[in-house]
Amino acid sequence: MRSKLIAAFTCTTALVAAGHAFAADLAARPYTKAPAYIEPLFNWTGFYVGGHIGGAWTNEQFINSANTTAFGDLTPGQGYRQRGSGLIGGAQIGYNWQASNYVFGLEGTISGLDNRGTVVNTAFGAGDDVFSWRTNVLATIVGRAGFSVQNNLFYIKGGYAGANNRLSVSDTVGPATGAGGQTHWANGWTVGAGWEYGITRNWIVGVEYNYAAFTSQTYQLAGTAAGTYTFDAKPRDIQWAVVRASYKFDAPVIARY
Repeated sequence: MRSKLIAAFTCTTALVAAGHAFAADLAARPYTKAPAYIEPLFNWTGFYVGGHIGGAWTNEQFINSANTTAFGDLTPGQGYRQRGSGLIGGAQIGYNWQASNYVFGLEGTISGLDNRGTVVNTAFGAGDDVFSWRTNVLATIVGRAGFSVQNNLFYIKGGYAGANNRLSVSDTVGPATGAGGQTHWANGWTVGAGWEYGITRNWIVGVEYNYAAFTSQTYQLAGTAAGTYTFDAKPRDIQWAVVRASYKFDAPVIARY
């Protein structure tokens, strides 16, 4: 009996020792900190389309270059400059390409505006020459360059600008009367700057300011009257400020590691 107890005790001691040895071999698993969350970078690369609305200011200038009519009151060298303002709204389409924080792009816009004015000639006291002008279409094709900070893009732009411009005159006070008008497309250049913000992966909002200047065109205002009543006229400059919203296609999120 005694020998059996000794044998059982010896066996138990061996099992306990073996258990401690096995536990010692199982080293504790090292603690690994979860990777920090990296906020995705907004990717500006891709095509986009959108719309804009705001205010525009046109500085119209027209100077008489020849007058052989009986009704025209201005002589060569005389003319006027007038400023008119109104709403502007339209659409934009473009493409951006991003390299690191730098963004380059090409954009085209078409806008309708309602800038107009009326000038009554008082050079000879009668005030019977009533000039009217309007600028109602504005188009641009520009290059853009900007710097992005996450979802923010600060950019400048520059390129071509064109505007549809009309000038007319009406004289209903005798002894001679007449009326005429002409519309021309004025070519010029534009520069601007803006800020855009990506509110989602595809939707972008922003604000923008632009300035454009144009070359002169010759307007013949004699109408059906005998002679010529010609003017060198142009929108001397157009300025506009707008808010924009665009939808950008194919804009995958890029994560920085």
